[in-house]
Order: sequence, then C-alpha cells, then structure tokens
Amino acid sequence: HVQLVESGGGSVQAGGSLRLSCAASGFQFDGSDWGWYRQGAGRKCEVVSRKQSDSSTDYAESVKGRFTISKVNAEKTLYLQMSNLKPEDTAMYFCAAQYTGISGFGYWGQGTQVTV
Repeated sequence: HVQLVESGGGSVQAGGSLRLSCAASGFQFDGSDWGWYRQGAGRKCEVVSRKQSDSSTDYAESVKGRFTISKVNAEKTLYLQMSNLKPEDTAMYFCAAQYTGISGFGYWGQGTQVTV
C-alpha cells in the first residue's frame, strides 16, 4: 500500500533552517506530482510548494526565496529545504502525492511539526 512518511521537523529559532523529507513506498515515485502543504493552529491547510512530473515547481508567495522543493528519484524521497524560517512558518507540514493527470492530491503523509 502507499505510504508517505515525513521527517525532519523540529523546533528552530527564527532565521534558522530545516530540511523536511518525505519517504515514499508503494507508489510510482517518478512521473508523479508532489506537494508540500502545511496547517498552522487555527488555520486552513495551505499549499507550500508543488513539483509536477515535468519538474515544474511553484511556491506560496510567503515562502518564495526561502524554501526549495526537490526530489531524488533513486531515493524515492521528496525534500523541502527551508531557510530563514519565521514564526509564521510554524505548522504541521504534510507531503502529498498524486499520479499525473488526476486532479488533487490523493495520498498524504501523517505530517511533521515545525516550530519557529
């Protein structure tokens, strides 16, 4: 079965960095669409960054220039490098996946907490 497992969250001071990882199993890693989402306390879940199967990427305005999404197919791992973290980045971060051509993300991890 499909399993997405996030790791790398933690507590960090403002201005610090973290790298989140999302290890995938039971899912065709290459040729799929991927995303990072977050949900802060009392807030709606919001997209942080997405990486399509054609390697195109997009970012929320609030994280542009500070966060970088990447994936290593050989490792079947999605990453989110986060730099210059701000208190407003505090949230539970989730990775999500979907087969290309299907709208919406159908597979989600359990999340990893980031506290700034």
